[in-house]
Amino acid sequence: MSGTKDQEEFYSKLKSQLQDTSLWPTEYLYKFIVPANSNRIEKIEEIFDNMGAVITTKKSKKGTYISASINVRMRNPDAVIEKYKEVAAKVEGVISL
Repeated sequence: MSGTKDQEEFYSKLKSQLQDTSLWPTEYLYKFIVPANSNRIEKIEEIFDNMGAVITTKKSKKGTYISASINVRMRNPDAVIEKYKEVAAKVEGVISL
């Protein structure tokens, strides 16, 4: 995403969608993609540590990327967005889906 304004617009829209489609607290599924030749998956796992998250990883067909699916109970849309921002800030080159 380019620029803080675009990011804030994205998160604002996401918050609105989450409020409209879910009853909170609820299970939420995060999906991230990172380059395989790094310790970035471990950083993502650390961010969700001690939250009761179920984390599954899968290498891409060519082995250049790893996808991580994280299923975790979140208390509200703000908490969901907080985790997205934390991952973006701490994990270089991460792609959030």
